[in-house]
Amino acid sequence: MSRLAGILLAAGASRRMGTPKAALVLDGETFAARGLRLLVQAGCDPLVVVTGVHHDAVVTALPDGHGARVTPNPAPARGQLSSLKVGLRRVMGDVADVDGVVVSLVDHPAVTAETVRVLVQAARAGKTPIVVPVFRGRRGHPVVFLHAVFDELLATDDEVGARGVVRRDPRRVTEVAVDDPGIVTDVDTPAAFARLERSR
Repeated sequence: MSRLAGILLAAGASRRMGTPKAALVLDGETFAARGLRLLVQAGCDPLVVVTGVHHDAVVTALPDGHGARVTPNPAPARGQLSSLKVGLRRVMGDVADVDGVVVSLVDHPAVTAETVRVLVQAARAGKTPIVVPVFRGRRGHPVVFLHAVFDELLATDDEVGARGVVRRDPRRVTEVAVDDPGIVTDVDTPAAFARLERSR
């Protein structure tokens, strides 16, 4: 397998947080910068960042010279799958030889670089078109989707979500056990962010 793109989803309204999550800082790095860095370190190319109502804040939170294709979702209220579709179409339109995408969420900043690396390694083995991390029996993010399910993702109703594609046929999914609670740590509220900061 020659090429995996990286898609960072950062189109949420951050209503419960009260401020754009992409711009929050953990260990001296914004959530957006952390998410992008892990995709870079895993060898993902190209990189796409999908933005929404907080487009300007997300762009500002990205590191200088990031090289990502920043792509707004015109209808972010339609949900996470709508943003994934925007990113996927950008990847497919820009690059002809992409074998898959690593889809990361900006509100999962505690994911480790090792987790992304092992997911990419499992995807490159090519046994199934979907690769998900698992921590203590719970599935999380990032998720890898190979080219074989691109059309299915694009055809799936936004309300069903990518989870519907993942659950459609268990035989298509490789679960990778990781010792990383970050894959299931959503940082959606000030209280959740405070807990994460204390845990560092």
